[in-house]
Amino acid sequence: MHQDAELISHMGGATKLAVRLGYDLKEGGVQRVQNWKSRGIPPAVERDNPWITRIRRAVSRQAAAQPKEA
Repeated sequence: MHQDAELISHMGGATKLAVRLGYDLKEGGVQRVQNWKSRGIPPAVERDNPWITRIRRAVSRQAAAQPKEA
């Protein structure tokens, strides 16, 4: 799994993200996003949707702020 799998889950999963990106659900939009869990979110998609980068940074800050388990 790619590190973006956790990010996609945080954004509500493949279906919700596909809808938010405007992908046609009947034309493989969900599968397209699902593939990113192993390949990563394409840079062009992230560039065209800067809110993804903002969410990525927020998730990274949350992860860094959580105490490490021993």
